[in-house]
Amino acid sequence: METLNLSNQGMHCAGCAARVSAALKGVVGAKVEEVAVGSARISFDPQKTSAAALIGVVDGIGFKASVGQANG
Repeated sequence: METLNLSNQGMHCAGCAARVSAALKGVVGAKVEEVAVGSARISFDPQKTSAAALIGVVDGIGFKASVGQANG
């Protein structure tokens, strides 16, 4: 498992955080560790998904995600 910390622009409230959390929970191979306004921490299996795919999920629901830090 790898850990991905994301910085998410455009999130302004708990509803935004819940939306991001729900979207990320739908990704096979990903486990949402924490989502707060402006950030997210996700553990993921690199055999099943990737940091780019997780960023794409967040971007796809209208927010702008960027990598804060990734650890293997």
